[in-house]
Amino acid sequence: MTLLEFFGCTLIAFGPPFSMFCLTVCKDPIRIIILISAAFFWLLALLFSSVVWFVVVPLRTVLIFGVIVSVILQESFRYLFYRLLKEAESGLQKVSEVGMEMPIVTNRVTLSYVAGLGFGIMSGAFSLVNVLADAIGPGTVGIRGDSPNFFIVSAFTTLAFILLHTFWGIIFFQALDSKNYLVFSYVLISHIVVSCLTLFNQKQLYAASLIPIYIITMITACVAFRSAGGSLNNVKQTIRRQN
Repeated sequence: MTLLEFFGCTLIAFGPPFSMFCLTVCKDPIRIIILISAAFFWLLALLFSSVVWFVVVPLRTVLIFGVIVSVILQESFRYLFYRLLKEAESGLQKVSEVGMEMPIVTNRVTLSYVAGLGFGIMSGAFSLVNVLADAIGPGTVGIRGDSPNFFIVSAFTTLAFILLHTFWGIIFFQALDSKNYLVFSYVLISHIVVSCLTLFNQKQLYAASLIPIYIITMITACVAFRSAGGSLNNVKQTIRRQN
């Protein structure tokens, strides 16, 4: 039973991101490099968050402080990664032009999507790996009166964060390119709100965290779609072509 729970939660959390990776990233070596680089920058954000948590001794027990600092550092390193890609744009252009129909550097939406997916996959891996290790046994949550929904809620929360990081990456890059700081602020605010909502899980108020998180995820998906230049007319035209 614990093995089934392990594979079920793993597929819930990482099944859609893995499909996204296989369909949109894995065939292009430049995209793979950018995804891995973005994941490394998320790791740097985690490292600096740990340093801040370790240095500010009186606030180590205040969980919300650590959450907010972590979010600010993650978005700061997302900005640094954006600046790095801007500086390396000419070099990437020369490399990606060889044997490619559409170089990734000329498609800013693709660039931001891959960077956001890299952030999301690394974030999801660190948030769920230890939980999955416990899910495999020898016991399971709920035997001693705890909620049996812990693992599946953690899996769905991880999936939401991976998707959110992907959407935030698109919104973030496009907002900086167009200097739309109102949309830019949405990324930071929504990231803080979603991260703080996870604090309800300490009291096993899973519905109070999971439902608002997925509502924000759907809203963010719509904002990312608009930021990428999408519209209802484009959707209708695509549906007509497929039919």
